Amino acid sequence: TTQTTTTTAATVLAWASASRRLFHTSSLLVSKFSVTYVESDSPEHPDAIDVTGKDGVDILQNPIFNKGTGFKDRERDRHRLRGLVPPVTNTLEEQSERVFEAMDFITEPSPHKEDIAKHNFLTALQDRNEVLFYKLLVDHIEEMAPLVYTPTVGYACEKASLLFRRPRGMYFTYSSPEGDESRGDKGDIRGIMQNWPQDDVDIVVVTDGERILGLGDLGVDGMAIPIGKLAIYTAAAGIHPRRCLPVMLDVGTNCKKRLVRKYYMGRRHPRIEGEEYYDFLDEFMAAVKFRYPNALIQFEDFFTPKAENVLQRFKHDYCCFNDDIRHGSSGPCWNVISNAHHQ
Repeated sequence: TTQTTTTTAATVLAWASASRRLFHTSSLLVSKFSVTYVESDSPEHPDAIDVTGKDGVDILQNPIFNKGTGFKDRERDRHRLRGLVPPVTNTLEEQSERVFEAMDFITEPSPHKEDIAKHNFLTALQDRNEVLFYKLLVDHIEEMAPLVYTPTVGYACEKASLLFRRPRGMYFTYSSPEGDESRGDKGDIRGIMQNWPQDDVDIVVVTDGERILGLGDLGVDGMAIPIGKLAIYTAAAGIHPRRCLPVMLDVGTNCKKRLVRKYYMGRRHPRIEGEEYYDFLDEFMAAVKFRYPNALIQFEDFFTPKAENVLQRFKHDYCCFNDDIRHGSSGPCWNVISNAHHQ
């Protein structure tokens, strides 16, 4: 028994020693369980391996490198992650607390919890196997559509920051509140748009989160709306998911409970208005047209008094529409376009 114990202990120590050597030569450093990316010629870490060979979604889809909302500005710039993750930057401790609280939400009784769980299950399926996701959605459209989009998507938006798992689409933020170390995207949107990995996009669905269904101003928590709408477009009209781009414009929120909510993933300041708002939209629209000149841009869930102004501002220079204002022909239009592509 003593010999067996000694042998087992020696095996464990040998495995631990090998693991330490392997981890030391890996392409990341861990300090207090926090992953830090470094350059290969970093004087602080001369033995570190350069990880700049991985960029953008390749990092986000790698469970070793992905830090979710933990990427700092410098890392987002270096690894082409700007626009691909929510605007907020969280510490590892904050992310751990959020996930732990999300586990409590899953186990506690709450309204619509079962539907939210189904929505999140389908979202996870979409992240790991889009072909299977759309096969399921097409074969069971009557049962699946209310879970992927309305009404369930509204319930999911309410808990979006708490239950965040993996980003999808692009986020553009106007500015940072005073004292925030991270910066806004104004003036850089055209460059950030290059971080999207697809070279061809047919449709962009963009929201600023101010009028999400009947729930009001949800800020960045409304990102599931353009994602869900594009999923329905793919299932119902045959638009290839790679040619779809959901976008959130984070221009702040006037919802006081979100401004103080612990895990809110947007900028914590009131909405920008007036010329600042429209100048930001001008820059975004120009950036989309520069990268994707043939793309249709759909304005989704903009505040009603503002939505008509936005449409009037851009309708003569861009291929765009707002189905909250003119929705009657959008579905048949996409069916005609899709059928034309297939013939």
